[in-house]
Amino acid sequence: MMKKFILIVCGSFVGAFLAFMFFMFAAMLMSFAIMGSMSMGSGKPKAKVSKHSILKLDLGTDISERGGNDAIDMLSLLQGGGMPVSTGLNTLVSAIKNAADNDKVDGIYIECNGVSAAPATLQTVRRSLKEFKKSGKWIVAYGYEGINQADYYLASVADSIYINPVGALDLHGMASVTPYMKKLFDKVGVEMQVVRVGSFKSAVEPYMLDDMSEANRLQQEHYLGALWKDMLDSIAADRKLQPTALNSLCDSVIMTFQPVRLFQEKLVDKVAYKYEMEDILRKRTQTKKDDDLNYIDPEDLADDLEAEVFGDHIAVVYAVGGIDDGTSPTSTDQGIVSADLCETIHKLMDDDDVKGMVLRVNSPGGSAFGSEQIWKAVMDFKAKGKPVAVSMGDYAASGGYYISCCADRIFAERTTITGSIGIFGMIPCFNELIENKLGVHMASVKTNENGDMGAMGKKLTPAQLAALQNMVNQGYELFTKRCADGRHVAQDSIKKIAEGRVWDGITAKQIGLVDDFGGIREAVAWVANKAKLGKDYKTQNYPAIEDQFMAMLDKYMVTRYETKLQGEMGVLYDWHKQLQRILGRDHILCLMPVEEIEF
Repeated sequence: MMKKFILIVCGSFVGAFLAFMFFMFAAMLMSFAIMGSMSMGSGKPKAKVSKHSILKLDLGTDISERGGNDAIDMLSLLQGGGMPVSTGLNTLVSAIKNAADNDKVDGIYIECNGVSAAPATLQTVRRSLKEFKKSGKWIVAYGYEGINQADYYLASVADSIYINPVGALDLHGMASVTPYMKKLFDKVGVEMQVVRVGSFKSAVEPYMLDDMSEANRLQQEHYLGALWKDMLDSIAADRKLQPTALNSLCDSVIMTFQPVRLFQEKLVDKVAYKYEMEDILRKRTQTKKDDDLNYIDPEDLADDLEAEVFGDHIAVVYAVGGIDDGTSPTSTDQGIVSADLCETIHKLMDDDDVKGMVLRVNSPGGSAFGSEQIWKAVMDFKAKGKPVAVSMGDYAASGGYYISCCADRIFAERTTITGSIGIFGMIPCFNELIENKLGVHMASVKTNENGDMGAMGKKLTPAQLAALQNMVNQGYELFTKRCADGRHVAQDSIKKIAEGRVWDGITAKQIGLVDDFGGIREAVAWVANKAKLGKDYKTQNYPAIEDQFMAMLDKYMVTRYETKLQGEMGVLYDWHKQLQRILGRDHILCLMPVEEIEF
């Protein structure tokens, strides 16, 4: 027995020792990962811009709002990888502008590798490329395996588009896919009790209807049609094609065309294998055949966008993601914490060096309460006599419009999604599931009629539903009043274009929700003019970029869980996230629907 005991104890010590050694090994790997991430952060040395350099735009990553905030995937680092998961839009815009002004940069090479970005983000990059061409320098695009629709939208600006002799091009138009889940809820015994204002406020539809409402179908047909027409017209103009002819081709399953057919239809200019493409670039840059091409990454040409500035400047404040939500609707990026954003704005308000603000909004909305707090902070900033402009990104809808509406000037892309001025609440009822399917009877004792309101998903009484509807009505009145006051129009005129309806940027400008087309640069220039800062104005981005290590940890923990969940749920993943967002809120929401837009 003693011998057995000793063996057990020794075995325990050995196990503990091995566990300790494994922990130390993992910690050592973690340390290397941290040092690696830091070396790839702001301290990364920039490549030398020598004569005959080429700015290379590799469209193989996502395009995020802000460069320098691209968390490294820790798992990738531990496995020897560590490429950034995205490239900042502001980094791309800055690099393209500097490439035009730098005599050592001969041109831009666009490598089409399946870029992932919404139309408004792509439009900003495309406008920068169009501006670059005014310098007289060349742009060449190449598709090695294939060119997707988003790639082609950017590549169509190029002087020449090359494709691999066995490559493919995909142009197919736009669509939105919305899963309706009422039958599923009926089967499991869950009823969604909805209170809302706005016949177009369709965020709740998938949980309460079997199919799309006519109002929702109308608004989607309108804004998708407007977005596609604008993008189609841009492509056709640069490729010297007729829009109607190009649109007809999009109905012909272009991805099945042989490259020779693509050439005949003037969709591409030439075919080339990868090594032949490099030789073409060598000729353009007068590079010897045996010498390497001098590619420059956007990060190497972009200004230091997060550098601290001193003296008078314009604050560019980023408001990206769901409001008081934690994550944005389509990624693991951190959302907008209203209390933190309000604190940032109030500090800038009292900073004498800050002469104006551009609020960069890329948000589908979220908490109505949080939206009101941010609106008040922007109003407080304006009360100091400092000009405010809003620059809308991919989305500035519902709560995203709420926090934008009081700006002195609103800029948007033609393909921005905005509007959705409406409000709703959704409370699940689990009576059928709990009582009849699970066989659990919920007994309650209460001192007042509404003491158990909402407890364990109980069904609301008519009086309770009426009270909640009244609360939503009041919220809608406040929302539309904020918009009317901000846009200097009558509240009734806002209500005519509200009702929760989603608008594209072009129509939004026509109906007065937006003032000008443009991005951050145009908004900053407007604020600088209003603040009388002259042409040599400076900008500073806020809030400060999160520490690289902490960003990496956050990204890793969230990504590991969400990647697994996304793989299991497929197309239902985004709707699962929206449902969690809705059910996890104590406040009434102003949130746009999260249609799965296929582009």
